[in-house]
Amino acid sequence: MTRRSLFGTIATLALLSGGIAQAQDQDGARDTKRILVYGDSNTWGYIPVESGPTERYDADVRWPGVLQAELGEGYEVIEAGLSARTTDIADPTLPHISGAGLDGSAALSPIIASHLPLDLVVIMLGTNDVKVQFDRSPFRIALGMGKLIDIVAQTGGGVGTDYPTPEVLVLAPPPLGELYPEGRAERFAGGVEKTQALPEHYQTIAEAADAEFLDVGTLAETDGIDGVHLSDGAHEDIGRGVAEKVRAILE
Repeated sequence: MTRRSLFGTIATLALLSGGIAQAQDQDGARDTKRILVYGDSNTWGYIPVESGPTERYDADVRWPGVLQAELGEGYEVIEAGLSARTTDIADPTLPHISGAGLDGSAALSPIIASHLPLDLVVIMLGTNDVKVQFDRSPFRIALGMGKLIDIVAQTGGGVGTDYPTPEVLVLAPPPLGELYPEGRAERFAGGVEKTQALPEHYQTIAEAADAEFLDVGTLAETDGIDGVHLSDGAHEDIGRGVAEKVRAILE
């Protein structure tokens, strides 16, 4: 066999394999409902600490993991949480990942496209938007959430595919708790009141965009020692409550 024909055969096999894989993926998508969870540190699983660096809760403790366990067979939950992520504003103040990397609106579209097919995108963001440095009102933060809903709709079938656009579930994060005085109280000054006001604005935005809505503050409190992050018990309560909502949407 000549080199040219060998390469041609390999290329043909690759194309056939790709077509088979795509068909299998599409068939699997009919059987398994795929859910992307997009959020910040409370989706990533940040363990609250008094100060200094922390670690991440295990996968089965984080609320997306609890969601997966509650939904069980026939569902696949994909986690996309990142500490310090906002709805749609860059944060230049943090090392390592800063600027546009923390802007939720900048990352959402490629993340959706990379995980298609999807049946539902669940978004819980807004806590970091209340930081003093951003000077944002609850209404303005809700507009950022509205932008994310639009991005899901605009992403559509992805790149080179024609998968249907997933539905959206907007989660209003639980209000901030008692802020631990070492740094966070200053960074989040006024944030308790702002996060308390978010559910009303988020619900209005979600209804206007024909998206689903859930107030996570009805499921759990922000009970971590720092007043920003969640205990393992809160993660469990949120995962179970969101699972009930997801079933109502997709079943």
